[in-house]
Amino acid sequence: MESVTTELSSLLTNQSSSKSCPTVDTTVENTLFGCFYILVFFLALNGNSLALWIFSHQRGSSSPANIFLIHLAVADLSYVIILPLRATYHLTGGHWPFGEVPCRVAGFLFYVNMYASLYFLACVAGDRYLAVVHAVRSLKIRRARYAHIISFSLWALVTVSMAPLLVTHQTAEVDGVTVCLQLYREKASRKALISLAVAFTPPFLATLSCYLLIICSLHRGSRLEPALKLKALRTIGLVMLIYVVCFLPYHMSRATFILGYNHPDVSCKTRRGLSLANRLTSSLTCLNGTLDPLIYLFGAEKFRGTLMRLFCKDSTGMSGATSGDLKGTHESSVSAKSEF
Repeated sequence: MESVTTELSSLLTNQSSSKSCPTVDTTVENTLFGCFYILVFFLALNGNSLALWIFSHQRGSSSPANIFLIHLAVADLSYVIILPLRATYHLTGGHWPFGEVPCRVAGFLFYVNMYASLYFLACVAGDRYLAVVHAVRSLKIRRARYAHIISFSLWALVTVSMAPLLVTHQTAEVDGVTVCLQLYREKASRKALISLAVAFTPPFLATLSCYLLIICSLHRGSRLEPALKLKALRTIGLVMLIYVVCFLPYHMSRATFILGYNHPDVSCKTRRGLSLANRLTSSLTCLNGTLDPLIYLFGAEKFRGTLMRLFCKDSTGMSGATSGDLKGTHESSVSAKSEF
């Protein structure tokens, strides 16, 4: 992750040095991107704010998965707040009117959210694996205290890795307008490939492996009823969908962009396509902020119960909201019913 940040330089030189291939953002593209960010902003802000509100009104000690999901919601909200800036950037024709510091913060929060989300989803997958496959043996290590330590350690790691973005010049004048180099203008350096691999591959493979092992365990037979197994598989599918839709396209596109953009044999049309793909997949990463609340909604019976009490004004009131693991499977088959 560290070299991702160091490769975002004042930049544009390599891309704009291509005499016959100027970077052109069409009005239609900018309008679509701007409207997209506005829509995602409202959906993600409401979804994650509601999730945190429900988390805060659940009583009792939190489970590890619950804690990881809370941090995931915080990561989403930290990025959601800068989406209006990205929307404005597009709706003003690719002009950044906010100055140097907001540009740095926008890039910083973009990467912090993306990689914090990746690692918190991996933590949730690891906790689910322990709870389902090693339910009894994992009791000693599946504790809230350890989940807090892991979560704050991940925040520290991601924040320190992305910190250079806050002290590096990130705006430039191009064709009479100010551009924020953090928005699709990253330097196409091959050294960034190492950062992409280190930042994305470990959490992706960890999540995939944990869920495959869970699926195998459910297939071999478990104490869960068939209907609960189906719910578990749907939750796993939703988490993997977030990876496939939000994160995998961006990292594949970035790798292709880095390898191909400055190659001497690449045509202007191909470079234009690579740049557009980079912009499109970058915008897809923010969709995780709208999809993550679905994990809580469809993967956690207790979360749904609290939500129903909130909107249906159940006679028991909000005080009847149950506490515990929003997304997990408890150590017994009875409590497992409310976790998938």
